[in-house]
Amino acid sequence: MSDATAQAGASPASGAASASPWLIAVLVALATFMEVLDTTIANVVLPYIAGGMGVSDDEASWVVTTYLVANAVSLTASPFLARALGRKAFFLICLGLFSVSSILCAQAWNLDSLLLFRILQGLAGGGMVPVSQSILAASFPPQKRGQAFALFGVAVVVAPVVGPTLGGWLADNWSWRWCFLINGPVGLATIALIAILLPADTPNQGQAARFDAIGFLLVATFLGALEIVLDRGLEDDWFASNFIVTFTAICALAFVLMIPWEMSRTDPMIDVRMVGSRQFGACFVVMGATGAILYATTQFLPLMLQTDFGYTATWAGLVLSPGGIVTMFMMFVVGNLSSRIQPKYLIMTGAIFAAISMYQMTNVYGDLGFWFFARTRMVLGLGLPLIFIPIITASYDGIPPNRVDMASALINAARNTGGSIGVSLASNLLNHREQFHQSRLIENAIPSSMQYQDTLRQMTHYFLAQGSLPPEAQQQAVGWIGQQVAAQSSYLAYMDVFWVLTLLSLAAVPLALSLRKVKLGGAAPAAH
Repeated sequence: MSDATAQAGASPASGAASASPWLIAVLVALATFMEVLDTTIANVVLPYIAGGMGVSDDEASWVVTTYLVANAVSLTASPFLARALGRKAFFLICLGLFSVSSILCAQAWNLDSLLLFRILQGLAGGGMVPVSQSILAASFPPQKRGQAFALFGVAVVVAPVVGPTLGGWLADNWSWRWCFLINGPVGLATIALIAILLPADTPNQGQAARFDAIGFLLVATFLGALEIVLDRGLEDDWFASNFIVTFTAICALAFVLMIPWEMSRTDPMIDVRMVGSRQFGACFVVMGATGAILYATTQFLPLMLQTDFGYTATWAGLVLSPGGIVTMFMMFVVGNLSSRIQPKYLIMTGAIFAAISMYQMTNVYGDLGFWFFARTRMVLGLGLPLIFIPIITASYDGIPPNRVDMASALINAARNTGGSIGVSLASNLLNHREQFHQSRLIENAIPSSMQYQDTLRQMTHYFLAQGSLPPEAQQQAVGWIGQQVAAQSSYLAYMDVFWVLTLLSLAAVPLALSLRKVKLGGAAPAAH
C-alpha cells in the first residue's frame, strides 16, 4: 500500500485534528470548484476572446480544446505524482500553477500566449481533483466521509452549471479576462490556508523507479487525441478533414498499443483488468454517462433558450440556478443516505430522475416559460447526487489498496471524457437533425400547398394591418413563414437530443442493478 493510500484509509492524521476537517474540506472543495468551473466558463466568452484578440471564432475555440486535452493528460499521471511527491506537496504545486496560469491567461497578449497558459492551467487542474478525494478521506473518520464527499460533489456537479452564467455576466459587465483573473486571489488565499492547515504526508521515494513512462505516453496520447477529435470534429467537418482523420488514427493506434502494454505491466499506468471488471467497469460507464448528461444539458439548454426563446445569457444561466440549489441540498441528503442504502439502488433512482428530466424536455414549443425549464433542471438536480456519491462508494469496492489512486483518476477521467462525448454527440445530433427536419418541413411550405397559401394570406393581411405596403407585406409574410420553419426545425432537433439523453439515462438503470452489494458505513470511500 502506498503511503498516500495508507494515510487515506487510516484515521485522520494528527495534524488534521488541530484544524477543523470541515475547514479543510471547504478549502479543498473550493480549489476543486475553481478547476471544474474552468471547463465551462470559457465556452460562453469565446466570441469576446475572438473579438478582443482579432481572431476567428474557430481559432478562439482552441482555448477550450487545449484546456481539455491538457486536463486529460495530467489526470493519468496524478496518482504517481501524488505518491512520489506526497499528497500535500503535489496538491499545493498544482494549485499554485493553476492560480499563476489563471492570472497569466488574464494577461495574455495574443492567442498563442493564451493557449500556452491554458495548457499550463489544464495540466495543473487535472492533478487537483483526484488528489482532493484522498485529502478528504484522510481528514474525516469513516462514518463522516459520505458527508465530506457530498461537499466535494457539490463542487464537481455545480461548477459546470455556474460556469456559463458567471462567464456571461463577467464578460457582459467587465471583461472576458475576469473569467480567469478571479481564480488568482482565490487560489493564492487557498494555497496559504491549505499549507498551514493540511498535515503533511510522507512521499514514497521508491515510486519514481516504477513509473510506467511508455504507458503514460500511450494513455496520454489516446486521451489527448480523443479530446481533440471530439471537441474539433463538428467544426472541422469530421472525416472530411485530414486533421481529424490524422488524430483519429493516432487515437486508435495509441489505444491498440495501450491495451497489451498495460496488461503486461506489474505496475501499469491504467489497470485494464480493473476497468474491465464488473463492479468498477459498470461504475466507470455510469460515471461517463453522468458526465455526458451533465455537460450536454449544461451547454445546450442555455443555447436553446438564447437562440429559440430570446433569453439573454444571464437569464439563460439563471434557468440552471434552481437546479443547482437542489443539487447542493441533495448532495448532503445523499451523503447521509449512502451509509444506510446500497449504492446500486441510489444510482438506479438517480438515473430514473435524470431520465424523467430529459423526457420532460422532449416536448418543447415556443410558449414554454422560465419555470418549465427551471423545473426540469430541479428534477435533474434531484437525480445527479443520487448517482454521483454512490458511484464513489461502489467503484472502490474490491479495489486493491495499491490501485485506489488509479481508480480515483479513472473515475474523474470517465466524467471528463463522458462530458466531451456527450457534448460532441449532442452537437452532431442537433446539427444533422435540424437539417433533416428543415428539409421535411420545407416540403410542405410550397406555393401549391393549400396550408401554405392560407398562412401566406393571413400573414399578409396581418402585416397590411400593421401599415406595410402590399408588396412589402407579402415579402414579410414569406419571411415570417421561413422563420417559423427554422424555429420548428430547431425545436424538433433539440427534442431529438433530449430523447437520446433520456435513453442514455435509462441505460444506467440495468448497469446499476448489476453492481454487487458493498459494506456500508464509510468503508468504501476510505479507499480514496
